[in-house]
Amino acid sequence: MPPRDGKKLSKGGWRAVALSILLHSAIVGAAVYGWFTWKHRPPPTETLAIDATVVDERALKGIDKKPDPAPPPPEPEPVPEPEPVEEQGPPKPDPAEIQRKEEERLAREKEEQEKVEAQAAQEKKEREAAEKIEAEKTAAAKAAADKAAAEKAAAEKKAAEKKRADDAAAAKKAAEEKARLARQAELNRALDAEERGNAVRNSDEAARWHAQIVARIERAWIRPPSAQPGVSCIVSVSQVPGGEVTAVRVVSCSINDAALSESVKDAVYRASPLPPPPDPAMFERNLELTFAPK
Repeated sequence: MPPRDGKKLSKGGWRAVALSILLHSAIVGAAVYGWFTWKHRPPPTETLAIDATVVDERALKGIDKKPDPAPPPPEPEPVPEPEPVEEQGPPKPDPAEIQRKEEERLAREKEEQEKVEAQAAQEKKEREAAEKIEAEKTAAAKAAADKAAAEKAAAEKKAAEKKRADDAAAAKKAAEEKARLARQAELNRALDAEERGNAVRNSDEAARWHAQIVARIERAWIRPPSAQPGVSCIVSVSQVPGGEVTAVRVVSCSINDAALSESVKDAVYRASPLPPPPDPAMFERNLELTFAPK
């Protein structure tokens, strides 16, 4: 059958290849062994030359007596030892070839060195570029952080300034409101005091107090020669609590007489301190009196 024949042929082919390999291996091994044996063979041994006569065995038959002993052979001449054969080494290399190979080796080393240096330079360049990029990234990140911090600080400062301004405005408004309320309260007190003062001044007690003051001024007045009977003057008097007169001004007189006006002013100062009011609430700092001596 064809498949079986092909299989047998395949096995035979492999067997032939194996036998061929074994045969060549044996040949190579024998060659190596022969070379090794020849390389390490012992020196040749000395041999002795012996002279002998060949006797036919048939001639010896029937001889009863022993033949005469043969003479001793001559001593062999010494064989000179073979001169050692110097093993020839490999041929000496050519100096030009040595120089060429050395130059090639140096060229290869130079090329390798240049490659190493170029690779190192490229790696250094790439490393410097990477470091530059990293430094730029770090600088950009730092700049962004600084900008953010500056913006935050500016915003906080602006907020603090606005708060201070708002607080100052609120404090100012509160102070103004407080001052307004204080003025209003003072005004109210003044109005109340004025109302009470008006009520007091218009009372009979105030009239009697004013009459006492005028009477004291009249007693202190020294009539000038030019004064005529029936004259009268309106006098403005300023006093402090306790009745001490601080200022006197003659507003008008019935006659235009300077001596009369000066005499009235002097009389007011001589009457100081003025009589106190019966009620402290009745006190007036500025009085307007009618001076009409009889």
